[in-house]
Amino acid sequence: MDKKTVINSTQAPAPIGPYSQAVKAAGLLFVSGQVAIEPKTGELVDQNIEAETHQVMKNIGAILTAAGADFHQILKCSIFVSDMNDFARINEVYGTYFDDQPPARETVEVSRLPKDVGVEVSCIVQL
Repeated sequence: MDKKTVINSTQAPAPIGPYSQAVKAAGLLFVSGQVAIEPKTGELVDQNIEAETHQVMKNIGAILTAAGADFHQILKCSIFVSDMNDFARINEVYGTYFDDQPPARETVEVSRLPKDVGVEVSCIVQL
């Protein structure tokens, strides 16, 4: 069995609990749910749902880079939203990070997210 390796990037927000930004094992990378925290300031990016979604995707990008991967290698994303009415705007921003072969995904409305954000995204990546 492959060894488990923790991946952390200073270009993404530090975990706010007992978890890693990502874990690499068996040729896969499991990226923990990312919210719109600006890593340099620790401040929440919450001007609007589009800005929030861009920051989430930038944070994922930083973790991917630290693992030697990129968005093209994402197999599946899980998107959690606090208001499904924001789905179209989130989807528009999310889609700009992928080419004509986007990953599989699900989008689920939840009652509350960490720090009361509007969107959180996690993903599974093939290395």
